[in-house]
Amino acid sequence: MPLVKHLKDTEPFKHLPEAIFQEIGAASSLKKFPANTLIFKQNDPPTGYLYVIREGLVEITHQTTNGTDVVVDYRQDGAFFGGTPIFTGEPYTGGARTVKPTECYLIPQEILQRAGRDVPNLRDFFTRTVLSRVRQLYSEIVADHSRQALTQMEAYPFKKRLSEIMTTPVTTCGPRETAREVAQKLTEKGVGALLVCGKAKAVLGIITERDLVGKVLGRPEVDPDQVPAEEIMTPHPHSMGPGTYMYEAMSYMMGHRIRHLPILDRGEVVGMVTMRDLMRFRSHKAMLLVGNTREARDFEDLARIRQETLAVAKTLLSETRSTPEVMEILSYIHHGIIRRVFDLCLEQMQLEGKRIPDIRYCFLIMGSGGRREMLLGPDQDSGFIFEDLPEANMAEVDDFFIPLAEKIVTALARVGYPLCHGKVMVNNPAWRGRLRDWRARITDWVNDPEPQKVRYSSIFFDFHPLAGDTSLATDLREIVHQAIREFQGFLYHMMSLDLRYKVPLGLLGRFLLEKSGEHKGQISLKQGGSVYIVDCIRMFALERELNQLTTLERLKALVERNVFAPETAEHIRAAFEALSFLRLRNEIERIEQGEEPDHFLDPYALSKNEQDLLKEAFNAVSKLQEATKRHFARTPF
Repeated sequence: MPLVKHLKDTEPFKHLPEAIFQEIGAASSLKKFPANTLIFKQNDPPTGYLYVIREGLVEITHQTTNGTDVVVDYRQDGAFFGGTPIFTGEPYTGGARTVKPTECYLIPQEILQRAGRDVPNLRDFFTRTVLSRVRQLYSEIVADHSRQALTQMEAYPFKKRLSEIMTTPVTTCGPRETAREVAQKLTEKGVGALLVCGKAKAVLGIITERDLVGKVLGRPEVDPDQVPAEEIMTPHPHSMGPGTYMYEAMSYMMGHRIRHLPILDRGEVVGMVTMRDLMRFRSHKAMLLVGNTREARDFEDLARIRQETLAVAKTLLSETRSTPEVMEILSYIHHGIIRRVFDLCLEQMQLEGKRIPDIRYCFLIMGSGGRREMLLGPDQDSGFIFEDLPEANMAEVDDFFIPLAEKIVTALARVGYPLCHGKVMVNNPAWRGRLRDWRARITDWVNDPEPQKVRYSSIFFDFHPLAGDTSLATDLREIVHQAIREFQGFLYHMMSLDLRYKVPLGLLGRFLLEKSGEHKGQISLKQGGSVYIVDCIRMFALERELNQLTTLERLKALVERNVFAPETAEHIRAAFEALSFLRLRNEIERIEQGEEPDHFLDPYALSKNEQDLLKEAFNAVSKLQEATKRHFARTPF
């Protein structure tokens, strides 16, 4: 990657004059860093350089209030880091460590400082604070909450990434090396597995000690000096990326019954993780929740696991971390429980002598479950897709899937997932069907967008496949895109319905409380705030035919497509995180008081800072609503 050519195409450097580019080209140097090298750590004084990655992978770390290093970002080829101190002179606000061998261009700070005087945008890029007041308040309140430390349950599987625990470098061999040579390498290196690599270090397979015993040593007719590695390896081994969280790897390895997991970055080996590595950080409750859902033998086991999500949520919320990340972890656990419920119900059907039809099907979850934004009290939003079968086959399909659907809904309620008040559940015929049935349903929603249909579509459009043939969900997503493409006016109607309601904040900054009913004197954090962010961002995502599902993934994609400015997106993200934090904390408090979790609270029971946070978040939501209204009011139809 030629440095100057790259900078000319990259913000914020592309606006620099040619003379500066020539200086950068002449004065910059290349430096190689081995894997797992700490380039600088948090609070170190500036090194005097901006780092631009020519080739490699660097993780950016942040130290939490309890001294734990947490990986907050990854930088790959072409990315830069270490720029803010060049203009502020302050210590580094985070650390930088190589994940694999990395080569960086080092640009001297003197050139950039001089350029910053002539091109203010360059200096502003590195020094401006995009943190809105809602972000500042949120950070302070979360830090204070963290210091209170609701619980000290071990939570390593939720904090660590594989890059932080993997072994590097990885022992490898060529495809033609003999079994004896492989055994010698395993013995010399003291490892239980190695990777078989071909040209350009491409991973061809994996050989474990078990492979040697089962395929060579246990077979007298096999000569270990003659049989090559490529004949005893397991080809195309399972792998994960260095940014994967430990809890994901635990579940993945247990599900696939593997003990060694290669860590690849864009096809290149950067490390190896074993089940033993993961078990060194073992948390009993975490392992129970994340891994043992697949081993649960009955619904009572799953109900107990479901109850433990409270302890996990308390732990996660006591750390200084992003609340959407907490929601994703909780969703991962909920998905595992719901999937196991599905499997157990399927087993029950077969034990009753029911034979599953030989068709392609897919079990969907929708709403917050589909978006991976579940908290502690999600209800059931589910459905079935079937392949396009002839009408004559539907009797056989119904004979199996209708009782299966009833079992699923009943079992989920038994485990702890309440029935959906709107009956958006798999036992409702309106939420089952062949692809062509779904196409007809979606076409009806889009072309006749009366309020109830729009509400249904808002839940449905966030669907995610949980079991069965996932390609059916991909086909269904294209049906959604096509329907909206053909009638863009649907998004206008969706906007009109959603934006009839305002955030519960008056002109003088007073909260607008519920005036009667069960929640008199309270406000809804969901219906008054976070749901508008979810809905507005979904509308823009549907318009752009994005396939991202979480609200913040969609927001990031919209920034990349220049729909939102980065600063605007940061305000939206901060408001979403703040509202999610207050919702989750409120749910925890209600459950501990023996009440059902919900999203209503008395805002005047909050501290002054928390009230200010809530008001700032509502203001950000209101601005997003106005921007959405202006945009979709112009939609041609």
